[in-house]
Amino acid sequence: MTDFEELEVAVKALSSKKAEKITALKVKDITVLANYFVIASGTSSTQVKALADEVEFQMEQKGVKLHGKDGSSNNDWIVLDYIDVIVHIFYEETRDFYQLEHLWADGEPVDVSDWDK
Repeated sequence: MTDFEELEVAVKALSSKKAEKITALKVKDITVLANYFVIASGTSSTQVKALADEVEFQMEQKGVKLHGKDGSSNNDWIVLDYIDVIVHIFYEETRDFYQLEHLWADGEPVDVSDWDK
Protein backbone atom coordinates (compact mmCIF):
# COMPACT_ATOMS: atom_id res chain seq x y z
CA MET A 1 0.00 0.00 0.00
CA THR A 2 1.37 3.42 -0.90
CA ASP A 3 1.65 6.28 1.54
CA PHE A 4 -1.10 8.12 -0.36
CA GLU A 5 -3.40 5.10 -0.01
CA GLU A 6 -2.64 5.00 3.72
CA LEU A 7 -3.57 8.67 3.89
CA GLU A 8 -6.90 7.92 2.21
CA VAL A 9 -7.69 5.08 4.63
CA ALA A 10 -6.96 7.30 7.63
CA VAL A 11 -9.07 10.20 6.35
CA LYS A 12 -12.00 7.94 5.49
CA ALA A 13 -11.82 6.31 8.93
CA LEU A 14 -11.91 9.72 10.61
CA SER A 15 -14.75 10.86 8.40
CA SER A 16 -16.79 7.73 9.14
CA LYS A 17 -16.79 8.65 12.84
CA LYS A 18 -17.70 12.30 12.19
CA ALA A 19 -14.32 13.92 12.83
CA GLU A 20 -14.35 17.66 12.34
CA LYS A 21 -11.98 19.86 10.33
CA ILE A 22 -9.98 17.03 8.76
CA THR A 23 -6.80 18.46 7.25
CA ALA A 24 -3.98 16.67 5.44
CA LEU A 25 -0.56 18.12 4.72
CA LYS A 26 2.17 16.71 2.53
CA VAL A 27 5.32 17.30 4.58
CA LYS A 28 7.67 14.94 2.74
CA ASP A 29 9.82 17.76 1.37
CA ILE A 30 10.20 19.63 4.67
CA THR A 31 10.78 16.92 7.29
CA VAL A 32 11.99 13.36 7.69
CA LEU A 33 9.26 12.61 10.24
CA ALA A 34 6.65 11.49 7.71
CA ASN A 35 5.32 12.06 4.23
CA TYR A 36 1.87 13.18 5.37
CA PHE A 37 0.28 14.62 8.49
CA VAL A 38 -3.43 14.26 9.13
CA ILE A 39 -5.01 16.59 11.66
CA ALA A 40 -8.58 16.15 12.87
CA SER A 41 -10.79 17.24 15.75
CA GLY A 42 -13.26 15.54 18.01
CA THR A 43 -15.91 17.28 20.06
CA SER A 44 -15.21 15.30 23.25
CA SER A 45 -12.48 13.17 24.76
CA THR A 46 -14.70 10.14 24.12
CA GLN A 47 -14.94 10.98 20.43
CA VAL A 48 -11.17 11.62 20.21
CA LYS A 49 -10.55 8.09 21.50
CA ALA A 50 -13.22 6.62 19.19
CA LEU A 51 -11.61 8.36 16.21
CA ALA A 52 -8.19 6.96 17.10
CA ASP A 53 -9.63 3.49 17.59
CA GLU A 54 -11.33 3.62 14.18
CA VAL A 55 -8.17 4.73 12.40
CA GLU A 56 -6.25 1.92 14.09
CA PHE A 57 -8.93 -0.63 13.13
CA GLN A 58 -9.20 0.47 9.49
CA MET A 59 -5.43 0.64 9.01
CA GLU A 60 -5.00 -2.80 10.58
CA GLN A 61 -7.67 -4.17 8.23
CA LYS A 62 -5.54 -2.93 5.31
CA GLY A 63 -2.40 -4.50 6.76
CA VAL A 64 -0.80 -1.23 7.83
CA LYS A 65 1.08 -1.64 11.11
CA LEU A 66 0.99 0.99 13.83
CA HIS A 67 4.55 2.05 14.61
CA GLY A 68 3.77 4.15 17.66
CA LYS A 69 0.94 5.71 19.61
CA ASP A 70 1.02 8.51 22.11
CA GLY A 71 -1.50 10.68 23.79
CA SER A 72 -2.58 12.42 26.91
CA SER A 73 -4.36 10.54 29.67
CA ASN A 74 -7.47 12.67 29.21
CA ASN A 75 -7.65 11.98 25.45
CA ASP A 76 -7.32 15.58 24.33
CA TRP A 77 -4.59 14.70 21.80
CA ILE A 78 -3.76 11.27 20.37
CA VAL A 79 -0.99 10.70 17.83
CA LEU A 80 -0.85 7.59 15.63
CA ASP A 81 2.44 7.00 13.81
CA TYR A 82 2.32 4.88 10.67
CA ILE A 83 5.83 5.93 9.55
CA ASP A 84 4.73 7.59 6.28
CA VAL A 85 1.49 8.98 7.71
CA ILE A 86 1.14 10.53 11.16
CA VAL A 87 -2.40 11.12 12.41
CA HIS A 88 -3.04 13.82 15.03
CA ILE A 89 -6.48 13.70 16.65
CA PHE A 90 -7.32 16.58 18.95
CA TYR A 91 -10.04 17.73 21.24
CA GLU A 92 -11.09 20.95 19.52
CA GLU A 93 -9.78 23.36 22.19
CA THR A 94 -6.43 21.57 22.33
CA ARG A 95 -6.11 21.81 18.56
CA ASP A 96 -6.76 25.54 18.73
CA PHE A 97 -4.04 25.88 21.37
CA TYR A 98 -1.29 23.97 19.51
CA GLN A 99 -2.18 25.15 15.99
CA LEU A 100 -0.24 22.44 14.12
CA GLU A 101 -1.47 23.75 10.79
CA HIS A 102 0.34 27.01 11.55
CA LEU A 103 3.47 25.20 12.75
CA TRP A 104 3.58 23.13 9.54
CA ALA A 105 2.35 25.91 7.24
CA ASP A 106 5.12 25.10 4.75
CA GLY A 107 3.48 21.73 4.14
CA GLU A 108 1.46 21.30 0.96
CA PRO A 109 -2.29 20.98 1.64
CA VAL A 110 -3.83 17.81 0.26
CA ASP A 111 -7.41 17.99 -0.97
CA VAL A 112 -9.26 15.29 0.95
CA SER A 113 -12.75 16.64 0.35
CA ASP A 114 -13.71 13.63 -1.80
CA TRP A 115 -12.80 11.28 1.06
CA ASP A 116 -14.39 13.39 3.79
CA LYS A 117 -18.02 12.39 3.25
